[in-house]
Amino acid sequence: TGDWVSRYPEAIKKIVSYGHELGSHGDNHKHMSQLSPLENQTELSGCFDKVKSLTGLSMNLFRAPYGDYNEALIQTAKEQGYYTIQWNVDSLDWKDYGVSSIINTVINHKNLKPGSIILLHNGSTYTKDALDSLLTQLEEKGYTFCLISDLIYKENYTIDQAGEQHPLA
Repeated sequence: TGDWVSRYPEAIKKIVSYGHELGSHGDNHKHMSQLSPLENQTELSGCFDKVKSLTGLSMNLFRAPYGDYNEALIQTAKEQGYYTIQWNVDSLDWKDYGVSSIINTVINHKNLKPGSIILLHNGSTYTKDALDSLLTQLEEKGYTFCLISDLIYKENYTIDQAGEQHPLA
């Protein structure tokens, strides 16, 4: 979020220095499907402008807060140059159940498959402690990791109700 960028600029710079991608989550973590197109434009541009000013990067990935999106929001994001993404595996780290809960939830998730996007939060209590083991266990199961921009379709696709992309026939 733009708010997070303002509070933790050095963390943003560090994330970029490690080669990770940044994507917008809006400026203030609002339920964006309940906002007008103009309010959504403001949410998206607020975060974009802060990241651009800090890092020089132009983000093109967007994930709606709470997974709360609708066609109007996706269209507004697209008009601002964003690809809207969604997760299909929720780690439930935001519930603060603990390290083993995060790992077990992901590793045994019914939706885990090649191409999965796993939802994890930077502000959750146990996520940072679960990451090394989680990534190792995923690798042991044969999974590899890539940038989201290398994973998603960028043209000739549709998005279903679950937020999953599908190529057009």
